[in-house]
Amino acid sequence: MKELRGKIVADKLKAELKKRIEVLENKKVSPTLAIVRVGENDSDISYERAILKVSESIGLHTKPIGLPVSITTDELIAEIEKLNADKKVHGILMFRPLPKSIDQERVVNVVAPEKDVDAMNPVNLEKIFEGDKSGLEPATPRAAVEMIKGHGYNLDGKEVVVINRSMVVGKPLSMMLLSENATVTICHSHTKDLKNHTRRANFVITALGRPASLDKSYFTNDSIVIDVGVGTTEDGKLSGDVNYEEVKDYVQAITPVPGGVGSITTTILLSQVVKACEQQTNK
Repeated sequence: MKELRGKIVADKLKAELKKRIEVLENKKVSPTLAIVRVGENDSDISYERAILKVSESIGLHTKPIGLPVSITTDELIAEIEKLNADKKVHGILMFRPLPKSIDQERVVNVVAPEKDVDAMNPVNLEKIFEGDKSGLEPATPRAAVEMIKGHGYNLDGKEVVVINRSMVVGKPLSMMLLSENATVTICHSHTKDLKNHTRRANFVITALGRPASLDKSYFTNDSIVIDVGVGTTEDGKLSGDVNYEEVKDYVQAITPVPGGVGSITTTILLSQVVKACEQQTNK
C-alpha cells in the first residue's frame, strides 16, 4: 500500500507559487488576498489562521476583514464592492455559511468573477463546465486532482468514480477529470449497487461525509482511493468516508484523513490568488 500524503504535493505547489510571486514582486506587483469573515465562528477563525500562515510562508499578502454578525446583506455587499474596486486586492475569499440573516445568493453573485478565488460566482463554474482554463476553480475539487497528479499518476483514459454530485465538489471535480481525459462516473445516494461501480474504477474519489462507511468490499487490490470526506466516528475519531484501518493494506494507494486532500486545499486556494493576480496585471 502507498499512503498518498498531501504535504508532499503541497510543498511542491508552494515552491512553484513562491517563484511566481517573486516574478510578480519584481514587477512591483504584490498578490493580495482579502479574507472576509462575518462573526466569530471558531472554524472560520481556525481556517483564517491556516491561510495567514501559508500565505506568509510563500510571500503572499493578505487583508483580513472581520465584520460583525449583525451586518445586513446590503452592508456586506457594499464591503465586497469596495474590494471589487480595489486594484491592490486580487482575490476575495468570503467564509461560508453566512449568518441566516444574510441573503447568501445575492452576496455570492456580487464577488467579481476575476477575484472570486473560491469559485462561488456562477461565471467561474460555467467556465469549468466549458473547459475554459481562464476561470478560477474551487479548491477542494482541484486539490483532489492535484493529489493524483502530484503523486505521479496519469488520468488519461483511466476510469474514475466520483461519489458526490454537489456543485461544491462532485460536478466541478468531474469536469476537471474530463479535462484530464479520464472516463468519469458520478455516483450518489440513489446509485444502485455502488460497489459494482467502485470496484471497476482505477480511481475512487469519495466525498460522502459518512465517516468510515466504505469498507474494503468497495475496492480491489488495484484501487487508488482519494478520500475527500471528513467527519467524526462514533468513538470521536476524525475520519474520512473510508474505513482507513481496514482498507489501507488492501488497496494499491489511499489518502489518509487527516493529512490527505485537506492539507492541499489552502495551498490550492492561494494558487488561485496568484493566478488571479497574473491575469489582472497581465504579468
